[in-house]
Amino acid sequence: MGRQLANIYRLGVKELWSLARDPMLLIFIVFSFTAMIYSSATARPESLHKAPIAVIDNDVSPLSQRIIDAFFPPHFLTPQHVTPSEADAGMDAGRYTFVLNIPPNLQRDVLAGRAAEVQLNVDATRMSQAFTGSSYIQQMIGDEVRTFANRYRASVEAPVDLAVRMRFNPNLTQAWFGSLMELINNVTMLSIILTGAALIREREHGTIEHLLVMPVTPTEIMLAKVWSMGLVVLVAAACSLTFIVRGALHVPIEGSVPLFLAGAALHLFATTSMGIFMATLARSMPQFGMLLVLVMLPLQMLSGGNTPRESMPQFAQDIMLVAPTTHFVELSQAILYRGAGFNVVWPQFLWLAVIGSLLFSFSLMRFRKTLSQMA
Repeated sequence: MGRQLANIYRLGVKELWSLARDPMLLIFIVFSFTAMIYSSATARPESLHKAPIAVIDNDVSPLSQRIIDAFFPPHFLTPQHVTPSEADAGMDAGRYTFVLNIPPNLQRDVLAGRAAEVQLNVDATRMSQAFTGSSYIQQMIGDEVRTFANRYRASVEAPVDLAVRMRFNPNLTQAWFGSLMELINNVTMLSIILTGAALIREREHGTIEHLLVMPVTPTEIMLAKVWSMGLVVLVAAACSLTFIVRGALHVPIEGSVPLFLAGAALHLFATTSMGIFMATLARSMPQFGMLLVLVMLPLQMLSGGNTPRESMPQFAQDIMLVAPTTHFVELSQAILYRGAGFNVVWPQFLWLAVIGSLLFSFSLMRFRKTLSQMA
């Protein structure tokens, strides 16, 4: 047993030195756990943020000015007063997402109790802002008109008062969700890439034949790749969680980071085994890259990270129970967002241990078969 552990350790150290001599992979690791996470949290806000808006004010009344003053940062940029021709040219050039056309006599019609219409032109090519912003603007205009007509800021008391409490993310800050989900996705992606690249690199360089004549077993070779590449990803994830998510983005982590890293280690056991299995199927890095696309898209889209699993077809929910990412996303969200302890997430730990053991067994059988064909 001691000799086997020594072999696994030395082979793992060899993998780390091989990775250290590959600058492109090192740059990719650093980029994935820094810039990718930061940009995912800040560059794609789901809420309305600094949307450009222009106004055609044909009424020039206190009510129209009140409506214009309602649009202010950070949801909107300061409204630009334009003419109809300037508005059309601005939307054609992509300078405005929204153009609000306030008709003449709007205030007179509102005070007289007559129906009035305000036209909103939306650049629908900016899909996220267009969908969210049109609802914002409709509600804002309605509130301002009602307040102006009633002469005070009040609303009719509803028969039922709905008290909404946003738990775990009170301000609905997208960065809190986007950064952690990108971190979770990158743990999966990098673990598959690094183990697969390690095996393919040895096959392309001919060093795999050197291992075949050494007194080591396929199990030891595979375990060395699993622990070394898994350790790299785990350390990178821990550093990213500390310096990028908590430090740069100021995302509060509610739960135990060591418990999350323990779950990540189990997940890495499964995904690194998956990476070795995929590397035995691919004959080169380009083939491995194409295979990675086919595997990563379902793992990310159907794991429950982007959309709740309950909204998916039942067969998709059942199939994804055998994917490690499903259970890793569940335990990560429970620990990092909701502060869950081991007594809550132990089923996900058990699932990851079982799936990881099965993937490792299948990968080992395929790895042995590949080595026997090369011998």
